[in-house]
Amino acid sequence: MSQKNKLNQLAATAISGNDISSSCLYVSALAIIYSGQYAWIALLMVGVVLFLFRKIYGEVVGALPLNGGAYNALLNTTSKSMASLAATLTLLSYMATAVISANEAMHYAHTLLGNLPIILTTIVLLAIFMGLTIMGITESSKVAITIFLFHLFSLILLSAFVGIYLMNTGWDVFTDNFGLPVKGGSVTTALFFGFSAAMLGISGFESSANFVEQQQQGVFPKTLRNMWVVVTIFNPLMAFLALASIPMSSIEQNQEALLSFMGNISGGSWLSILISIDAALVLSGAVLTSFIGVNGLVERMTLDRVLPPFLLKKNKRGSSYRISIVFFLLCVSILLITKGELGALAGVYTIAFLSVMVLFGLGNILLKVRRKSLPRPEKSRWPLLLLAIAAVLVAIVGNALLNPAYLGVFFEYFIPTMLLVLIMLNRTLLLKVILQIIKYILNPIQQFLKHSNRRILRVINRINSQEFVYFTKGDNVANLNKVMLYIQKNEHTKKLKIVSALDKEAKISPRLISDIEVLDREYPDIEIEFIELQEEFGPELIHKLSKDWNIPVNFMFIGSPGDHFPYRVEELGGVRLII
Repeated sequence: MSQKNKLNQLAATAISGNDISSSCLYVSALAIIYSGQYAWIALLMVGVVLFLFRKIYGEVVGALPLNGGAYNALLNTTSKSMASLAATLTLLSYMATAVISANEAMHYAHTLLGNLPIILTTIVLLAIFMGLTIMGITESSKVAITIFLFHLFSLILLSAFVGIYLMNTGWDVFTDNFGLPVKGGSVTTALFFGFSAAMLGISGFESSANFVEQQQQGVFPKTLRNMWVVVTIFNPLMAFLALASIPMSSIEQNQEALLSFMGNISGGSWLSILISIDAALVLSGAVLTSFIGVNGLVERMTLDRVLPPFLLKKNKRGSSYRISIVFFLLCVSILLITKGELGALAGVYTIAFLSVMVLFGLGNILLKVRRKSLPRPEKSRWPLLLLAIAAVLVAIVGNALLNPAYLGVFFEYFIPTMLLVLIMLNRTLLLKVILQIIKYILNPIQQFLKHSNRRILRVINRINSQEFVYFTKGDNVANLNKVMLYIQKNEHTKKLKIVSALDKEAKISPRLISDIEVLDREYPDIEIEFIELQEEFGPELIHKLSKDWNIPVNFMFIGSPGDHFPYRVEELGGVRLII
């Protein structure tokens, strides 16, 4: 995708921002329920945490600007298993976001139009955004921009009318609300539970990292800034205006449509209807965010052979339509299984996305420790990094205390999903186990046994026939051994090409050839081929070798480049860093 066809700042912000900016529709009321008159302070605390994560995401994605978010960060700093844990949590978060947002959007539409079959219309809405995603991200972004700008206009208009209303009526309601007994008996308890509940308001912040490759250069950090500004301004502001204009008892009675109720009080029924229309639209935009985020993440996982390769089939518009279809079917299945009672999915939603934030912080730590020399546009400071991770862990504990049943529901969805990923990661081992079982049980049926044996061995050989490439600049035997250990642990292969690209006048060190011979004897199960090239190492050589040898670029490895390396990581086309 050329820079011209990639997403600009507004489009990328709109796609990821619709999810996070829709949070003011529910999180302001939620924070008031748990922290009362201190809700706006709890929401400001969330804004501070999000500010810290701006640096974390900026450093990680700036150093590794590839789709996948937390999965990509952990894949390039630790093992596939750990990265797959982050991917599983992200997928669950997107699935829950799509179903909850679509269902809530139809509930708002139902209040406006009446007599809508909620389940059926929710499925139709999911299908519409599946179709938009299949059409391509450029077309999808136009819809996202329209929704996002209308949402911001609606919030500004509501704030203005409530402000005028307060100038006319005074601040008696705020004074009365502030004089009420503190929720939980103390300010600390109120802020703890209010902050934990309010952390729901940052869901969607991770979305931009999952389609960073579709964004123009330099756009990603701007999307983080824009999302932070929207959340930090509007979420506390909506809570403050609600406390200033509506008695606490009325807030609790109208928490499901608090902003619409505020509009009715300050501007009349037309403003209430406008806010309800806005709610239905922006929640629909959050569904689009989920589809686009899932596409970017699953494409990256499939390229790394964590998920089945049939998902990568593209249409004429360059869209991986099978990913969208499978995601749509999963969302519909969950909707039908829960029969539209989606309170349980809120537990999956909360625990999953907060866990993803923690794992992203962990990825930042590993990047600092294991990839010190990797260039990056900005760096997070250690104390603030640890503080951000601790804040999210506090929110997870707070949500577990508020809703203990959510943990059980979360594991009901998490365990089967993780099992599927683990099966893909260990499929050759499982196939070998199945082969042994077949031999033991079906030994009398010789013909069937031979047939099964041939088929399974062909599958194993096809998986292990994939060649991998490691580019060396003269590594010592210790570094080369790390390469072999990484491949042995994380990849299914029997063939490795070690390539040294040198200038015409340079010569290979005899010590390197000797070291490779040692490795060849040490790892007899992996066929090592050493190739010396008198060519300059860079993107052109990588793509040439990928085409000549029929080896995908993401199956080529290098060590971490230093500050003087002439290319950015993204220019190498997806080459993986393993030492």
